[in-house]
Amino acid sequence: MTMLDRLSAAAIAADVGAGRRSALDVIEDVLARLTRYDAVQDAVWIARFDAAALRAMAAAVDERIAQGEVLPLAGVPFAVKDNIDVVGLATTAACPAYAYAPDRSATVVERLIGAGAIPVGKTNLDQFATGLNGTRSPYGIPRNAYNRAWISGGSSSGSAVAVAAGLVAFALGTDTAGSGRVPAAFHHLVGLKPGKGRWSGRGLVPACRTLDCITVFAGLVDDALLVDQVVAGFDAEDAFSRPLADVARRARRIGVPRADQRNWFGDIESGFLYETALAGLDAEIVEIDMTPLSEAARLLYDGPWVAERTAAIGDLLRDDPEAIHPVVRGIVAQGHAYSAVDAFAGLYRLAELARLAEAIWAEIDLLLLPTAPTCYRVAEMLAAPVALNAHLGAYTNFVNLLDMAAIAVPAGAYASGVGFGVTLIGPAGTDRALAASAKALFPAASPPPLDLEGSMEKVKLAVVGAHLKDMPLHWQLTSREATFVGEAKTAPIYRLYAMADSVPPKPALVHDAGGGAIALEVYELDMAAFGSFVAEVPPPLAIGTVTLEDGSLVKGFVAEPRAMANAEDITVLGGWRAYLAR
Repeated sequence: MTMLDRLSAAAIAADVGAGRRSALDVIEDVLARLTRYDAVQDAVWIARFDAAALRAMAAAVDERIAQGEVLPLAGVPFAVKDNIDVVGLATTAACPAYAYAPDRSATVVERLIGAGAIPVGKTNLDQFATGLNGTRSPYGIPRNAYNRAWISGGSSSGSAVAVAAGLVAFALGTDTAGSGRVPAAFHHLVGLKPGKGRWSGRGLVPACRTLDCITVFAGLVDDALLVDQVVAGFDAEDAFSRPLADVARRARRIGVPRADQRNWFGDIESGFLYETALAGLDAEIVEIDMTPLSEAARLLYDGPWVAERTAAIGDLLRDDPEAIHPVVRGIVAQGHAYSAVDAFAGLYRLAELARLAEAIWAEIDLLLLPTAPTCYRVAEMLAAPVALNAHLGAYTNFVNLLDMAAIAVPAGAYASGVGFGVTLIGPAGTDRALAASAKALFPAASPPPLDLEGSMEKVKLAVVGAHLKDMPLHWQLTSREATFVGEAKTAPIYRLYAMADSVPPKPALVHDAGGGAIALEVYELDMAAFGSFVAEVPPPLAIGTVTLEDGSLVKGFVAEPRAMANAEDITVLGGWRAYLAR
């Protein structure tokens, strides 16, 4: 094991509870992990307990174990999003002007500590939980743990990074529009978003109080279920708490969006990853009409629910607006434009959409949606913070409005190393049934390595002719330190031509549904090297996107129509080497 391997809540609790390891030993390990990762990125946390306080909490757990207590989370370190109260640390909601010192921890935190868990600190977030990207905080930008050029997802950004980086075994987040699911997807994590009212919201800074849910990030479904077992339950001190009985539900008929309603916002890699996830399922796939769900999703930011966010921080917005992050301020201020009449009209329309959504459950057992349709680099998000953020909630915004439970699980990785995930969604009360289905449908897999050194972005490039190994132009790859990935073939939808009068001889790859599979080689270059390579590609050739035999997509050589002038169709030979050998 390396220092930053992920931690398992169930494994730690079992070892500490059985006396095979002490809680103090666990905390010493956590302190070493924190020191190492602080040097990698320093925006994950807003506040942490110092080493002495953590050691004292661990010693108290060890004493409870020695006295014979059975603690389901004995010695398990966890993090708390900094819009949830923890005694001893200020609650800021990522706004220094809003900060206060709570005199009591939130109910969920009390229950976790009661079960033997140890709170390590408070994690960074999109200010006032407004955002799905993780870049809207005066405490810095938590970056994706697997490629720091990319966003972490939000608003529970720091919580996701803390678990992915192996700093804690689980972390609390919150979810109003997807904040407990989107960061989980981008970090190869499980994100359990319980049904509204299943977990107490007392001690939570509200975003939209009627919709907010406290959530958990974990590396494994079983760890998320262990947390749910401890914290779920009615709380009379929370006006929105309600007793929710567990509802059995099997995953025999799985609903997915109609093909024409799958919007990837131009990200074809996401489409490939989703199709791959569906192809591996042993269940009946049923295409559903997403229209009522999508309309409900639009109500969250294009309807009167924005005013609920305004109500949550109305005094600060009025008295000290400059204290609020400018993007957050611009969003929340829009709530003043809505009237009570608008609010009631929105409620009526939501009730109609909820009735339409209920009918979906007669056709399917659960919904399986992409957690997010794409991911963005930090630089891209900062350049277009509102438009790109809106894309991230395309498949999450409706869930709380329509009173559904959800669990996000890993389902692959982008070429960047960033996680791709899917979310299982069901009616209220199906939380544990969804988790059981998630375990069965998507067994846990090891995530890629963490980005500890500032990984350079890589691009996969397919070559079909003069750039193949031992060919005349191969030096253009080796001089850029390209890494050989492997031999492959295109999908059987291409034609290969030997261009006339090209020096050195070169082929032209052309998309044609009646074509064949063409042999090629795949190389990997960093982004700068790829850019310089593309700049040297002469017409009539160009670099486009090539579909491989397994359905994956890479960059590769394609040709303009003029490349076929007097060219010989050599598709039947299956590749450039075979043509030269002939």
